This record gives sequence, C-alpha cells and structure tokens, in this order.
Amino acid sequence: MKTFFLTVSTPLGNVYEGDAAMLSLRGSEGDLAILPGHIPFSTGVKAGKVKIVTGEEEEKRFATDGGLLAAAGGRVTLLAGTFEPAEEEE
Repeated sequence: MKTFFLTVSTPLGNVYEGDAAMLSLRGSEGDLAILPGHIPFSTGVKAGKVKIVTGEEEEKRFATDGGLLAAAGGRVTLLAGTFEPAEEEE
C-alpha cells in the first residue's frame, strides 16, 4: 500500500508523525481527502473531524479546531490549534 508521511503540529509541538494512506478533513472549500501522490496543494482547514488511515489500513479519528494544510513531495503537514482523539461514534 502506498503512503505519504504525515506530520500534525500544534502549539504544543508535533502531536502526530507517521505514514498515512489517506487523510480526510474539512478544508476551507469543503470536504477533502489526501492520498499518496497528491499534487502540491495548500488550504485552510475548518474545525471538525479528521480521519487518518495508516499504512496498516487502521483508521484513527481526531478532532481539530482548524488550521493550515500543505501537501508536497510525498509529505503532508497539518498545522492546527488543537488536535485530539475524537469520541467514538455509536
């Protein structure tokens, strides 16, 4: 499975670093998903849920209050004010 390297940083430092097969979240223009090989891209991120699918196909869910996202050269960086595990949905 192809992956990209994802870094999530908050004012507290890097809170997530690792390989990801997919990242989905709410961008400034609507919902979006980042996959390996994505063209260079940057956008604002709105508050909401973030889903990361790891290289092992495990889904991890988080919540953020928004920030900035940049994707280039096989790396994706999310700068967020907060980034915390999300409550499990029933």
